[in-house]
Amino acid sequence: MHRSRVVTRILLLGGTGDALRIARRLAPHHVYSLAGLGRVPAELACAVRVGGFGGAAGLARYLADEAIGLVVDATHPYAARISANAAQACDAALVPYWAVRRAPWRAQPGDDWRVVDDWAGIVAALAPFARPLFTLGREPLAHLDAVPAHQHWTIRCLDAHPGHARARVIDARGPFTAEGECALFEERCVDVVVSKNSGGGATEAKLAVARERGLPVVMLARPALPPAAREFDGPDALLAELALLDALPD
Repeated sequence: MHRSRVVTRILLLGGTGDALRIARRLAPHHVYSLAGLGRVPAELACAVRVGGFGGAAGLARYLADEAIGLVVDATHPYAARISANAAQACDAALVPYWAVRRAPWRAQPGDDWRVVDDWAGIVAALAPFARPLFTLGREPLAHLDAVPAHQHWTIRCLDAHPGHARARVIDARGPFTAEGECALFEERCVDVVVSKNSGGGATEAKLAVARERGLPVVMLARPALPPAAREFDGPDALLAELALLDALPD
């Protein structure tokens, strides 16, 4: 079946490894948008935009002003506000909204997951433990003044931070290996892992190590995300569709 050619610009909402894979395939007239957190990728052929849009209304204006004909949401599964704003803006601007929705991890035999909905749930679930490893991003940094007296935190995120006597912050970016995770668990005497259910392979090794050691994982549940006109389970499926629409350079 013949498919119509894409002749307008694509706005790719990113900040993830999946988004970067897509961005590397985009032509110069397309736009890769980052919230401004972490590294700005170099040597991309497409345009790169850093910073917010001013909510859904601001994004809708941007879509009209820049003649964007397709929005691809490849943000993190926990970037719920960005996704909600994107869906609302696309609806207002009559622009198709597509999304790359990475499949979540599934508990395996031997896993001990305690699923919680928010920070209060995390704090309650961690009460019996002394040496948690946080892999939630920067959120724990806002709570360094509330570390319980019996706990020593290890926080791994993209941000360098001095921490303090009972909270060590490790700035690191995946992928992480099982060997590296084992070494970290040993060094920090980790007795519980705190994680988002991000899916993908880049940060999954910590779950395997926790399973092998019989350690519990406090898992932050995924937020609800808006429906998209098209949803793809990874960058390859999306890129294949864009290639069919002649939206990628040869």
